[in-house]
Amino acid sequence: MGIAIGYVDGPRLRRSLLAAAEWVGVGREELNRINVFPVPDGDTGTNFTLTMRSIADALGRLRADAPLHEVAHAAAEASVMGARGNSGILLSHFIVGFREYVGERVSMSAHDLAAALRRGFERLADGLANPREGTILTVCRAAAEGAEIAAKEERDLYHVIQRTLRHSEEALQRTPELLEVLKHAGVVDAGGKGFVRVLEGIMRLIHGHPLAEVEMTRLAGGAPAAFTQVEMDEDFQFCTEVLVQGHALPSSASVRAAVSALGGSVQVVRTEDLLRVHVHTDEPERLFAIAVEWGAILNTKADDMREQHRLLVAELGHPTVVVADSACDLSDEILDRHGIGLVPLQLIDGDTTYADRLEMAPADFYARLRAGTIHPSTSQPQPAAFTAAYEHARATAQDVVVVTLSSGLSGTYASAETARKAFTPGGVHVVDSLSASFGIGLLALRAAELAEEGWSGADIAQELVRVRDQSGMLLTVDTMDALLRSGRVSRFKAVLAGFLDVKPVLSMDREGKVFPVDRARGRDALVEKALAFVERRVPAGAKRLRFGVAHADCQEVAERVRDRLVERYKPLDVFVGPATPVVGVHAGLDAWAIFWTVEDGTPERKGNNSVAAASKT
Repeated sequence: MGIAIGYVDGPRLRRSLLAAAEWVGVGREELNRINVFPVPDGDTGTNFTLTMRSIADALGRLRADAPLHEVAHAAAEASVMGARGNSGILLSHFIVGFREYVGERVSMSAHDLAAALRRGFERLADGLANPREGTILTVCRAAAEGAEIAAKEERDLYHVIQRTLRHSEEALQRTPELLEVLKHAGVVDAGGKGFVRVLEGIMRLIHGHPLAEVEMTRLAGGAPAAFTQVEMDEDFQFCTEVLVQGHALPSSASVRAAVSALGGSVQVVRTEDLLRVHVHTDEPERLFAIAVEWGAILNTKADDMREQHRLLVAELGHPTVVVADSACDLSDEILDRHGIGLVPLQLIDGDTTYADRLEMAPADFYARLRAGTIHPSTSQPQPAAFTAAYEHARATAQDVVVVTLSSGLSGTYASAETARKAFTPGGVHVVDSLSASFGIGLLALRAAELAEEGWSGADIAQELVRVRDQSGMLLTVDTMDALLRSGRVSRFKAVLAGFLDVKPVLSMDREGKVFPVDRARGRDALVEKALAFVERRVPAGAKRLRFGVAHADCQEVAERVRDRLVERYKPLDVFVGPATPVVGVHAGLDAWAIFWTVEDGTPERKGNNSVAAASKT
């Protein structure tokens, strides 16, 4: 029996775009690898992913039942606000056009969807100063044509989307025939492939495929982007962008005319009050000077593409890649900036399994937990998930450093170790954080920084153990319900604590297991107790100190704690963020925790040469 879909409304469009953003993110590195046009700077995957993530973030702030026109408007505005690079702005053109057709509609039929895709393509084509076939333009046209053909034959949206994807895939495979640079490099167009992944993500959602089942394709050999020369008419130094806001913005055509002499790859995307301009140029300041006349400048960017290409070439010999599990609670921005891989734990609700953080974001999880519409449990990743991550990382690096959730709390470390022992290429170093949340994340961040300095995997693993052993954490829970379910306290103690409004203060021992260290009566006293505990544990005079404050849907308290930590310690960083769902399951609503790492005493390391360890990890 086939799948029948009669209409698209706000919730369905929202879920589709969220799924698309996730699937694009999974393929980010492959898109970077094949990025050879218009310039081989190896960032199409990153730019496409960040643009889609901007859309996903905006949709995450909407109600789950937001109407169609509201979802389309939020997606379009976010695509302009968050567009990154040439590929991001091209995608933004398409989404703005899609939104224009949606208008004030509350639902769309098969015919409407085809018309919206056609309007998206037309907006994209109109926005190009120098249209080139063999790019995302070709793929988007094929998508619209496929939808139109299917919509004439039947009303089932499933078949329309299926036909749209098939036509897009066929057009993508033809792109090397249309662009010589793609044919020479032996790749398809990266932007076009990014658009296909958007459609694939939607079809995966329809078919019910969880992201946890995904195994990344190993990238064989070097990256074509690293070995492709820049075409003469695109040999500009800076990928330059400016975002302008105003109520009397100039037309897209007049903007293109004003900046076309500055360089190449001119892209202009505009909504009612937002204008984003992208141009490859040697003189970014000239674009910024012109943009001042249009309205208020919200942000600017000028990335050195020649340096990006040089780093891409150098990256092929990058010694170490860092991988963490999804309990690390580092933001997507930090993960992307440092290239940290992520292996998701599993969140289980009845018969449904979600990839932690990827298929169930913290905001949605805590909203459902408060409403009582989810009754979750958790499970560690399977060894196969770590194996896939090792294969992906070792395709571009000599070593892999993996930082996992405490072995005293989860079987995640054991899964990572099982995969390591069976991984015949070797070069994998697994570090047990003996912690959770930012206790993992801060170690992974330090590992990534050391990898960027050229440290070997063995040396990084040794250094993380040293840092781990002079660091710590503190956890507070609002009620004992979650601890009671996990068997960490008796029912009598949980009931008594609730009656007396006693809030436990917990930490972790040397085996990475939770144990009580203090208690407080009431929430106000809890903050002072927690900060006093940190004061006793953090070494006096520590200079390289980082904090992370994780919370289970109590951001106001977490930010108050953050402010106190900044005032008292002046640390290198203080990260604040929601605990990922698998951590929130066990901590319970309104729990919060402070994690810290002390990095003082880092030994000298030279290049990639491993220094003999004084003691074994």
